[in-house]
Amino acid sequence: MSEPPLLLTVGEIARRLDTKIHRIEYIIRSRRIEASGWAGHARVFSQANLDHIASELSRMDADRNRQSSPRV
Repeated sequence: MSEPPLLLTVGEIARRLDTKIHRIEYIIRSRRIEASGWAGHARVFSQANLDHIASELSRMDADRNRQSSPRV
C-alpha cells in the first residue's frame, strides 16, 4: 500500500524551514505558488512546493547577504 501524499500547512513549512510564517507567506504570495488543496480553512502544500519555497528562501537570503556585505 502506498503512502498518502505529504501535505503541509504554512505553519508546518515555516517550522520545517526554521523561519517565520510571514516570510513563507511572502514567498507564496510573491512567487504565486498555488496550494495543493485545502484542509478545512487551511491551505496545504506538497513536498514539491516545500522544495520550491526552500530554494526561494535560500535565494532571498543569499541576495540579502550579497547586498549587505561590504564592497572592496
